[in-house]
Amino acid sequence: MSDIKKVVLAYSGGLDTSVILKWLIETYDCEVVTFSADIGQEEELDGLEEKALKTGAVKAYVDDLTEEFVKDFVFPMFRANAIYEGEYLLGTSIARPLISKRQMEIAKIEGADAVSHGATGKGNDQVRFELSYYAIDPAIKIVAPWREWDLNSRTVLMDFATKHGIEVPQTPKKPYSTDRNILHISYEGGVLEDPWAHATDDMYTMSVSPESAPDTPEVIEIEFKKGDPVAINGTKMSPGVLFKELNRLAGRNGIGRIDLVENRFVGMKSRGVYETPGGTLLRHAHMGMESITLDREVAHLRDSLIPKYAEIIYNGFWFSPEMEMLQGMVDMTQQNVNGTVAMKLYKGNCYVLGRKSDQSIYNEDFATFEDDDVYSQKDAEGFIKLNALRLRIRKMMNK
Repeated sequence: MSDIKKVVLAYSGGLDTSVILKWLIETYDCEVVTFSADIGQEEELDGLEEKALKTGAVKAYVDDLTEEFVKDFVFPMFRANAIYEGEYLLGTSIARPLISKRQMEIAKIEGADAVSHGATGKGNDQVRFELSYYAIDPAIKIVAPWREWDLNSRTVLMDFATKHGIEVPQTPKKPYSTDRNILHISYEGGVLEDPWAHATDDMYTMSVSPESAPDTPEVIEIEFKKGDPVAINGTKMSPGVLFKELNRLAGRNGIGRIDLVENRFVGMKSRGVYETPGGTLLRHAHMGMESITLDREVAHLRDSLIPKYAEIIYNGFWFSPEMEMLQGMVDMTQQNVNGTVAMKLYKGNCYVLGRKSDQSIYNEDFATFEDDDVYSQKDAEGFIKLNALRLRIRKMMNK
């Protein structure tokens, strides 16, 4: 690695990557180009380019990837109703392949020898970044400072930053780490490392508490086309704009907060607090839309693969043949997932009120409890007896 001349660093401007920028320059005597992905962090990107250059970067990219992120990464994932371990909507996981992809593009543009990231040697992100790097360029050199240096705690990092005059957002009062994009914000580490410690309300950013949410329910309509939301209350929007509006609507109604202990790919458990307001609302609405447009066996088969699909994203294998296969299958199931879902938002919860579609396979003539001439109830007797045959034989043999 001693021949490295230029590194492209995935740079957030937080404690870790701010220190890494200076450390790379000192350790490798190399040029560092920073890359910051705008995927919906909003105010967190203010002054980022200036800060990177001040800390020693020779060039700083700040690229707006929000529309691409929602259209090509978030929406495909939500077509699959992906959820990890029953709770986590993969807000950090799904951002990593896009960041890696653009970082590798910049490395090619800049003629860089290597890429670097701020993920720790204990976490999932190191795996996600590096699997993506290698999938794009098998020969790429990777510098992972957390696996090399002796700055082995965030307290030591803060001391390093102070010594070098680097401004960082963390303070001893709020030492937890955050990761934000348009899909979610996560809070980990510091005071949250004790799984019994309660998250305080002042920690949250994207949502009000359910107790503080309006006392009057809010009813909205979300229109879908091929499994993707395309309009809210009749107003069509681009993917990024639409998702931002979902966040606003869900956030002001206290929707999308979770506190969980998850199983990391590297083998340990980790406690995290997450806000995913728009994503929580979208997943419920999408399932409501599928309920009248998706064939039963197709839905059940797809649902059986959700844990595997979510695990692939969580573990960092977005750019893999298995993901290509699964995404192709998922997208095929969504061809008729078109129509509108009415949702009620109220104090931390969202409910499906109604759903309609020109391609609905819900047939009121068959489903009705009133008189009909399309279904013979007597047919159910033979159906039941045939399905009970193996149960009857088993009981007879046991006797």
